[in-house]
Amino acid sequence: MSPSRILVVDDDPTVAEVVTRYLHHAGYSVERAADGVAALAQATAGRPDLVVLDLMLPEMDGLEVCRRLRADPGARGVPIVMLTAKGDEQDRISGLELGADDYVTKPFSPRELVLRIQSVLRRSAASSASGTAGTPGTAEAAEPTAPVQAGDLVLDPSARRAHRAGRELTLTLREFDLLAFLVQHPGTAFGREELMNKVWGWDFGDMSTVTVHVRRLREKVEDDPAAPQLITTVWGVGYRFDPVVEAAA
Repeated sequence: MSPSRILVVDDDPTVAEVVTRYLHHAGYSVERAADGVAALAQATAGRPDLVVLDLMLPEMDGLEVCRRLRADPGARGVPIVMLTAKGDEQDRISGLELGADDYVTKPFSPRELVLRIQSVLRRSAASSASGTAGTPGTAEAAEPTAPVQAGDLVLDPSARRAHRAGRELTLTLREFDLLAFLVQHPGTAFGREELMNKVWGWDFGDMSTVTVHVRRLREKVEDDPAAPQLITTVWGVGYRFDPVVEAAA
C-alpha cells in the first residue's frame, strides 16, 4: 500500500523542513508549497490525502486556500490541519468555520502535529469505508448503527451519510462525527470537555473548537439555527440532541 500523501504549506522553510522530516519518519509521502497560490494549484492538480496549512501565507492566505478547497468539488473532501499563531483565536475559529478539520498552534511539537494528522487520516479512512472503526477514544462516534431519523433529518452512521429533507448534507469529518455521537445518545447532555474527549479524542484543547462545530452543524440541520430544536443548549452543561417526536394521529 502506498503511503498517504501530505501537502505541507508553509512559507517558513525551517518549519516546513522540520514538519517534512517528522512526517517522512512516520512513513508519509510529503510535498511542499511555500505560498497559497502554489498550494491551491498542487492540491487541485493531484489530490493529496491531507493538507497541513499555515494561515499566514504570501500570495493567498491560508483561510482563502481553505475556502477555495472546500468549494472545489474535486478537493472539498481533503482533510485540512491548520497551523495558527498562538494569539490568533479569530483565525482559528474562521478556519474551523470554513471547514478545517483540526488545528495546531505555533509553536508546536512536531510529534503532536503528527499525532493530530494520524487522527484525522484515520477518520478520513473511516468516512470512505463504511464500518471502519474510528480513532481511539471515538468508537462511540463511529460505531456502525442502523439509520436514525429525526423529523426530516436522516443519519446513516454506517455509510457516514446524512440527509435533510431528502438533500444530502455536506459535512466535514468532525461535523459528521459530532452529529453521529449526539444522535446516538439522544436526550443526553454533554459538556464541551466531554465532547472534545469523545469525538475529537483529545484530553485538552480549545473549547471554542466544539462551539464552532456545533454552530456549523446547526446551520446545516436546523430550520432556524438561531432557535435550534435538534441540537439544543443545556445551560451550564453543554449540548443535547433532542429527536423530533411526531404527534400521534
